[in-house]
Amino acid sequence: MRSRYAAFAVGDPDYLLRSWHRDTRPARLHLDPAQRWTGLRVLATEQGGLFDATGTVEFRAHYREGGRPGTLTERSRFVRADGRWVYLDVDRP
Repeated sequence: MRSRYAAFAVGDPDYLLRSWHRDTRPARLHLDPAQRWTGLRVLATEQGGLFDATGTVEFRAHYREGGRPGTLTERSRFVRADGRWVYLDVDRP
């Protein structure tokens, strides 16, 4: 999760696509250069340990866009694929 946040912060769409599950990954990803990510707070995690195949991370990310602050709060699902963790999708209750 933190590495994906860092990729958003530095504008690295290639890393984001590589760390996205092949079944849910978009063909292309455009990052808005006007959006500046300013902080990440992990609120909760479920599973995602050494012997788990799935995990969920709830986080709050802060950004600035057009001089105004914004916040993104999300529960992201991750799965282990080919021995590494990849982003699957948003956990929607």
